[in-house]
Amino acid sequence: MESLSSCRSSSFTSPLILPPLASAPPKSPRTLLCYCSVSPDPWSLSDGNPDRPKPRSKNPKNPLSDDNARRIIKAKARYLSVLRRNQGPRVQTPRWIKRSPEQMVQYLQDDRNGHLYGKHVLAAIKTVRALSARGEGEYDMRAVMASFVGKLSFREMCVVLKEQKGWRQVRDFFAWMKLQLSYRPSVVVYTIVLRIYGQVGKIKLAEDTFLEMLEAGCEPDEVACGTMLCTYARWGRHKAMRSFYSAVEERGVVPSVAVFNFMLSSLQKKSLHRNVIDLWRKMLDKGVTPNAFTYTVVISSFAKDGHGDEAFKCFYEMKNAGFVPEEVTYSLLISLSNKNGNFEEAVCLYEDMRSRGIVPSNYTCASLLTLYYKRGDYPKALSLFSEMDKYKIAVDEVIYGLLIRIYGKLGLHEEAEKTFKEVEQLGLLRDEKTYLTMAQVHLSSGNPAKALSVVELMKAKEVLFSRFAYIVLLQCYVMEEDLDSAEATFQALSKSGSCDAGSCNDMLNLYIKLGLMDMAQHFISQMRKDQIDFDDELVKAILRFYCRRGMLRDAELFIEDIVATGSFENNKFVQTFYTIMHRESMEQKIAPDSSLNCHHLDLLAVELILTLYMASTNCQKMEELLRSLLESAGGLSVASKLINGFVKGGDATSAENLTRKIVKLCCITDDEAITSLIGQCTENKNLKNAEEIFAGAIATSSGTSLLNSMINAYVKCGKLEDAYLLYVKAVERGHDLSAVASSIIVNALTNAGKHQEAESIIHKSFEDNFELDTVAYNTFIKAMLEAGKLNFAANIYDRMLSMGVSPSIQTINTMISVYARGQKLAKAVQMFNTAHTWGLLLDEKAYMNLISFYGKAGERQEASLLFSKMQEEGIKPGTEEGCLPDPSTYLSLIRAYTESSKISEAEEILRSMKRKGPDAACYRTMLGGYLNGGYVEEGISLFEQIKECVGLDRFVWSVGVLLYRITGMKQKAEGALSIMSSHGISLIENLEVGSKLKTSSSL
Repeated sequence: MESLSSCRSSSFTSPLILPPLASAPPKSPRTLLCYCSVSPDPWSLSDGNPDRPKPRSKNPKNPLSDDNARRIIKAKARYLSVLRRNQGPRVQTPRWIKRSPEQMVQYLQDDRNGHLYGKHVLAAIKTVRALSARGEGEYDMRAVMASFVGKLSFREMCVVLKEQKGWRQVRDFFAWMKLQLSYRPSVVVYTIVLRIYGQVGKIKLAEDTFLEMLEAGCEPDEVACGTMLCTYARWGRHKAMRSFYSAVEERGVVPSVAVFNFMLSSLQKKSLHRNVIDLWRKMLDKGVTPNAFTYTVVISSFAKDGHGDEAFKCFYEMKNAGFVPEEVTYSLLISLSNKNGNFEEAVCLYEDMRSRGIVPSNYTCASLLTLYYKRGDYPKALSLFSEMDKYKIAVDEVIYGLLIRIYGKLGLHEEAEKTFKEVEQLGLLRDEKTYLTMAQVHLSSGNPAKALSVVELMKAKEVLFSRFAYIVLLQCYVMEEDLDSAEATFQALSKSGSCDAGSCNDMLNLYIKLGLMDMAQHFISQMRKDQIDFDDELVKAILRFYCRRGMLRDAELFIEDIVATGSFENNKFVQTFYTIMHRESMEQKIAPDSSLNCHHLDLLAVELILTLYMASTNCQKMEELLRSLLESAGGLSVASKLINGFVKGGDATSAENLTRKIVKLCCITDDEAITSLIGQCTENKNLKNAEEIFAGAIATSSGTSLLNSMINAYVKCGKLEDAYLLYVKAVERGHDLSAVASSIIVNALTNAGKHQEAESIIHKSFEDNFELDTVAYNTFIKAMLEAGKLNFAANIYDRMLSMGVSPSIQTINTMISVYARGQKLAKAVQMFNTAHTWGLLLDEKAYMNLISFYGKAGERQEASLLFSKMQEEGIKPGTEEGCLPDPSTYLSLIRAYTESSKISEAEEILRSMKRKGPDAACYRTMLGGYLNGGYVEEGISLFEQIKECVGLDRFVWSVGVLLYRITGMKQKAEGALSIMSSHGISLIENLEVGSKLKTSSSL
């Protein structure tokens, strides 16, 4: 205020300039300028005079205090303007302009510094607002406002009206306004009244006011019309809103985008998506430019009304217009893409959202987790869950349920159970679906007991059981084969409505699994009587039951009933079954010139019908069906697949019967089916049937797979001579045998000790230039190693490399043995190093082979180093099946460690070989190490452990006597010595503790 006073006083100071003093003599060059204290103030308010002097100052960086006052006034004005601008749309703010001195005086007298209105206006506002404390009819507005008559201009009365809060005060003050001389009808004042009526829901008053405005001759503008439209939209009067909008359109008034947004949002809240879309299109036709909020609302309505393409079109228009979509828009479109199966589009939307720095909501994350779960992309699902934890996104029960389901699919049942317990501890476990998801995970892991415990927990928490809960409970009892509980649960499920096909299928399978065929048949009859809504799986289960039991008439009646429902018109299985069984009634009797269209057949249906005919001993129909099938195009392949189906299902009898029928009809199936059938016979040790099938098929086929399967059958059934003869005959007849047959027969002959025959087959394979693989070469090399033909084995390896066949780790192991047995240790080491060069990962067997040969060659230090290297690679002795080192290998290692005084390493070797049992040489070496190193107590401990298992070994007992004597155990020493004497074993006298006595002669 002091600054303002300074400005005010300085504004009325006359700028008079006094004349300068008389000039001094010319000898003084300086000129002295003096000014009166009443000088012109260059910092006063502007009066528009351009001739006013500009301020002069020695230090322009330090302005006068008056300038600071002006700066403060302007800054405060800007601050107040921002505040008022944020109070609502079209708020009136003072215009801060340069005032003349007279205007400034009037401004200060009105005390409007920083205020929007004058004192009298504020007083009027306060007076009218105070009337809100009085009830209806308790005051007279004319009397209350008597002191303000003639003092308020029309604009100021509008201000007073606008600042009111209650609709009664607005109504009464507006009535008083119309009585004033300064009042004139205006659309502005009517709009103010309409707005306030609309805010409190006085729609009838608003409508009357709008009609009054029209009668007063005020043409409504877009603001007035928009106010009425927003009123209707705010209070859900959509029918009146649409009617009023039609009238507005007829008058040519175009509402603003804010009004359209209000209407669109109101319609969408009531799920009137079609009306939203219609209004959106009218808005575009009127040329109104939508904003980000408009796009958000319209995209949501398009998506929810099933117009996905339009939703995405609006989305891309929104982005092209420069608007950034909100998270809710991305979430909606991701969910829409997920439902439509557009997984790639959903992922792209999510990546676009993350690239814009938008943090997804838990609903968006749930949609993406569902997407990844459906696609089976479980690693990405788990990665998304980690990302949620990183960005502190709240995880709800739905997301935890999805995570449990994903863990179940990955087989991580412990993680799923851990997550379930975490949800329970967090207090989020409320939904039935989460319990049942955990129960299903336990069922998928084959643990129905835990699944039942989850259901019991659900009961304890008093969670209501739905039909789905009873279905899961039934699955638990079926898996446990608890018939009584399963039947009780099924009855409870039946009381809640018609049973679903899946539950019926579970009960039927339980009866069949328990061998209760009569109950299963009765259950099927009851289902047909109750007119259960059959699905594809239940139909197959029932027909499978009828066909395997040979119930031909029941199967015919059931398939007729199923087809009559019309629900399976496009079901390939049902149509195939029905067509084949009713060909005669359809006047399509099977004949040589009538065949089936195999391209439209369902293999399971044909298999079940053949099973039905075989079980019902209806051979005629079976042969007719087979003949028709085999004479059609592709029928041979279908028959082969049927045989494979029987074999894979473990029904070898049906497969054999079907094959015999096909052979009888002079139609042989392809090699794949025969091979599968021979293999099944081999597993069942039914060599006779395998020979019959092979004999019937080999006459018309020269397939290599048939010969391989029969040779393998002979070998597995112990008929090596027959296998060898078959192989020789096949080669003599020019059959192109594969590397598999050669490997099988050579390996069998080697195991039987018939090395000469094996060698002849190998030579024959090379002479005939058979195309051999790595397995065949490995078999040949091993066979010649067993036969002692080391040079030939090395030649086979050289041939293998020359033919470009890549060696395996088995090849390396075998060749190390070949070279080591031939006393070519350098080449064995070279072979070992070559494996490293080729990038092959050496296993325990390779290391142990070379260690063993180092030991036998006396290279104990090298054996020790190689053993240490093996341990550095993380390979422990005996971890690989069949790769336990032999005693000589252990002996070499123990000798190497004891001679280098590495007693602890030697002890570790001894402990590691105890599973196989060290021999006496190892124990002698270990005791010698203790003796030479002076480890007396350890030596006594080892002697007492091994004295029973090594027998009366002279060196072992001599060391024991010596150690007893050194420690003063004379009684034990004499006892050991007497035992040696009684068996005629003399004591080695020259043993000393700590000496390096060479005891090899004693060993």
